[in-house]
Amino acid sequence: MGIIDLWMPIVVSAGLVWVVSAIVWMVLPWHKTDFSKPGDEEAVRSALKGSAPGYYMVPFHMDPKELKDEAVAQKYVEGPQAFITVLPNGMPAMGPKLVMSFLFYLLVGITCAYFVGRTVGPDGSYLAAFRIAGTTAFTAYGLAYFQESIWFGRPWSLTAKSLLDAFIYGLVTGGVFGWLAV
Repeated sequence: MGIIDLWMPIVVSAGLVWVVSAIVWMVLPWHKTDFSKPGDEEAVRSALKGSAPGYYMVPFHMDPKELKDEAVAQKYVEGPQAFITVLPNGMPAMGPKLVMSFLFYLLVGITCAYFVGRTVGPDGSYLAAFRIAGTTAFTAYGLAYFQESIWFGRPWSLTAKSLLDAFIYGLVTGGVFGWLAV
């Protein structure tokens, strides 16, 4: 089975994961506490005003040798340490983000199709396709969050919630592939 032969489970799984992710983020309660308000939001907004969209690090240093400089080291001791994402000004445009999400879900579906096509033949079982596609989808949707927590201070509770999301998306994707791929 080639990826082209599996176009239906790719598209259907992407569409269903898109809907399920909307339900997870807009209806279910577990992501409602993901973000916190800074102690003095107006001071933070004022300090960041004029920053171009990008990803920033505070304290900033480029070369690890700079950490030997007492002034730089003292900034780390005094804190805070932060990784800050600055987005363009204006109301958030949901349309492009929803489209990019769907394209990402299609990419995950294509990846699942590759593995299912290489390991499960057309006469394979629902369970075999479910297991391969579900595991692949879970891996694609979830495991990178560990790096975010390890290196960039993302709270482990957020990583756990993201893994729950990935597990749900993996079940949906595996179910679709089990249903439509064999």
